[in-house]
Amino acid sequence: MSRIGKKPVELPSGVSAAVSGQTIEVKGPKGARTFTATDDVTLSVEDNAVSVQPRGSSKRARQQWGMSRTMVANLVQGVTDGFKKELEINGVGYRAQMQGNTLKLSLGYSHEVNFDVPQGVTVTCPKQTEIIVEGADQQLVGQVAANIREWRKPEPYKGKGIKYKDEYIFRKEGKR
Repeated sequence: MSRIGKKPVELPSGVSAAVSGQTIEVKGPKGARTFTATDDVTLSVEDNAVSVQPRGSSKRARQQWGMSRTMVANLVQGVTDGFKKELEINGVGYRAQMQGNTLKLSLGYSHEVNFDVPQGVTVTCPKQTEIIVEGADQQLVGQVAANIREWRKPEPYKGKGIKYKDEYIFRKEGKR
């Protein structure tokens, strides 16, 4: 029995959900998001909460039960609060700035890196060494942050590069 799947997802005020078949659409102040569940679960909206129930007792149905409930909870969180990833840039001369819809990164290469921000995500640079990626879609926010980090991953000797704000870089000692 899924402990996560048993709990219904509460809909805060200002958020509405509509189920049609296996697809649920959640609308809120930050936009609208949809999720299509597999045929192993049943989605229903009753008294301001979304509940997910398995169809049968197969292993796959129980697996999809908890996962589907978590996906619906992420939709609700995305349209109410949104998701956020914070990146830090460490290194002499490494900096970032926004120009229109393009993130310009100076990362020690012979050229500037121009990163086009996709639709549905907002990227801001409060300081030259900070990047904040925000949006309603958790997967898209994480992917954009990972793509930005991919340009210069932190190295283990001096820690230079782009890292997540809460990331710990394992340091090596170097030569003697």
